[in-house]
Amino acid sequence: MQKGLTNFFEEYLARDTIFAEKKAIQSSYIPSIISHRDEQINQIASIIAPSLKSERVSNLFIYGKPGTGKTLSVKHTTSKLLELAKSKGVPLSTIYINCKLKKVADTEYRLIAHLARECGKDVPDTGLPTSEVYRMFFSSIGASEKTYLLILDEIDVLAKKAGDEILYNLTRINEELKNAQISLIGISNDLVFVDNLDPRVKSSLSEEEVVFPPYNAPQIQGILKERAQLAFKPGVLAEGVIEKCAAYAAREHGDARRALEVLRVAGELAERGNSPTVSISHIDQAEEKIEKDRISHIISTQPKQYQAILYSVLQTAEKKEHVFTGEVYEFYRALTAKTGLRPLTQRRVSDVIAEFDMFGIINAKVISKGRYGRTREIFLSPHLQTENVTLVLQKALDL
Repeated sequence: MQKGLTNFFEEYLARDTIFAEKKAIQSSYIPSIISHRDEQINQIASIIAPSLKSERVSNLFIYGKPGTGKTLSVKHTTSKLLELAKSKGVPLSTIYINCKLKKVADTEYRLIAHLARECGKDVPDTGLPTSEVYRMFFSSIGASEKTYLLILDEIDVLAKKAGDEILYNLTRINEELKNAQISLIGISNDLVFVDNLDPRVKSSLSEEEVVFPPYNAPQIQGILKERAQLAFKPGVLAEGVIEKCAAYAAREHGDARRALEVLRVAGELAERGNSPTVSISHIDQAEEKIEKDRISHIISTQPKQYQAILYSVLQTAEKKEHVFTGEVYEFYRALTAKTGLRPLTQRRVSDVIAEFDMFGIINAKVISKGRYGRTREIFLSPHLQTENVTLVLQKALDL
């Protein structure tokens, strides 16, 4: 096989491709027009527009479920803002950070060091006191009369890794600056993230809020058609492929990014199989592959506490149509005693369950029990391969 690799790659290069511009269905692609998000984009634009007059912009918090166009809309709007600022000679910069990236935003030191580097300071990866890194950052942005928009994508991940204090420090940063000014734009998939913040941080961070609702099936169909026309050669997509993709995405909380990923993987599977068309069967194969890879990745990267909570959900819901938070918590408490984990509070367990619902691994909805308060009613996703997931969790928890 190794000797035949050269021939294989040569044949691959000579083979006809079904793609015209594959990047159009990749997650990094920013289209010239963002469909079905005019209202949200206009809100963002009106909030950040004062920066064109060198006025301080209110801190902005943007939230919504995954794949609802939050990051895309922010990048699109700020790029247009920067174009105009440059043409008018307005001193304005944006700094974008994905807080999920390791070695960038997993500690307070690394985040502030990264910001200082973005502003031209040479800061080592480790070794300095955090206060000194802050000082270097302040000196780097305070040297000129400039407005900075700091975009923190997945800001909830930053808070979990580095704590609320870093967000508080960032929201108060203008008190340390004489010439420059900085405003935060936080983006989060976690709809309850702000509710769990320190009240000081919450009041400073959420000066303005923009909510992104999920896309519905017709909207996702429209987005897929627009991108597919760019991504594939004419006649490649079989009848019903776009509709099937949109149906999958609408079922998964209106995640357009997920729909595009399914379409891209389906195209790649078709091409690997030397098929001249992308069929509905390719969509089914792509959905199964992505779901398996996604869940495996989510489970393997979660802390032990999260793995214990998910295992408790699976065990309590295995033979029932649905379970409630209290039942899961009883099993979880017993499990922590067995595994040596320190048990979290029931409220924190409920928050983690909400995160798994956001991931699409389970379905959990809040219901009222009158004078007994509120709880979450939990259902297993019908597409979850519970046996495989249970085995992975048992291994991770040494059960």
